[in-house]
Amino acid sequence: MTETTRVPLSVLDLSPIPAGAKPRDAFHSSLDLAQHAEKWGFQRYWLAEHHNMTGIGSAATSVLLGYLAAGTHSIRLGSGGVMLPNHAPLVIAEQFGTLESLYPGRIDLGLGRAPGTDQRTMMALRRHLSGEVDNFPRDVQELQHYFGEVQPGQAVQAVPGQGLHVPIWLLGSSLYSAQLAAKLGLPFAFASHFAPDMLFQALKLYRENYQPSERWPQPHAMVCVNVVAADSDNDARFLFTSMQQQFINLRRGSPGPLPAPVDNIHALWTAGEQYGVEQALSMSIIGDQTTVRHGLQTLLRETEADEIMVNGQIFDHQARLRSFEIVSTVKDDLRKG
Repeated sequence: MTETTRVPLSVLDLSPIPAGAKPRDAFHSSLDLAQHAEKWGFQRYWLAEHHNMTGIGSAATSVLLGYLAAGTHSIRLGSGGVMLPNHAPLVIAEQFGTLESLYPGRIDLGLGRAPGTDQRTMMALRRHLSGEVDNFPRDVQELQHYFGEVQPGQAVQAVPGQGLHVPIWLLGSSLYSAQLAAKLGLPFAFASHFAPDMLFQALKLYRENYQPSERWPQPHAMVCVNVVAADSDNDARFLFTSMQQQFINLRRGSPGPLPAPVDNIHALWTAGEQYGVEQALSMSIIGDQTTVRHGLQTLLRETEADEIMVNGQIFDHQARLRSFEIVSTVKDDLRKG
């Protein structure tokens, strides 16, 4: 008999700010969802760094993680991810070293290579960078250095951070981070929830080129997917129109608060916009419990992921809670092997 392994489910949260709400409301909703996710048995709860977006509240990622960690007990918390080009590695090491010191054994550091914003905002974040030199591999290794044991003659230490061995993940939506994660022996998370095109190629590249590390002797691949669940397929499709509108607005260059759902999304987009949005959101599972179970099992069969992360931008907080609750009811069915 073939041994099977249960595949954990995790949560990605952008701390969405619905139309008519304030960031404070989004933070309270994120804490509530994190507390429920812990109770429902999710493995991790990650926040994503974005800037200059009035519909996303998780810009100060490490600060918000501290708020969520203080209000939970056991669920792992982390970044999905910190956009490393925006920061000096030492500062990130100190921030996540502080979190790990306060909440030991619960903190993950997921790193992204994109700025998570537009060019003008990127310059406001790191004005001295020209953007012509890719320092990401060097910065990742510098972070590893700051979380490792103090070396003889080490002039600069992360305090706190040094010796805490905070787990580092690499995030990506292309082949670049898959290759780097394989080279460095790090876990890898693919952002197929908004950029699905290279998912299978990236996973293959990561696994075939993986170089074992002490902490990760085997490759560990996580796949992120959108899931909007409700008690009926029709209700789920209605809720999903908020995320579709959000992507329409992004394509138009006018991001804003998360819109309320609409009955007829087709009245809002052009044919070209429909094609682009549906392509970007093609890795989305929308429906009731049966639909969600089938969709996640299919995703697991096709990707052989070691972990699945679920994103769900839903306007109404209670509906969002219900969506993740439905997802949690199928987690014990997700097995590989």
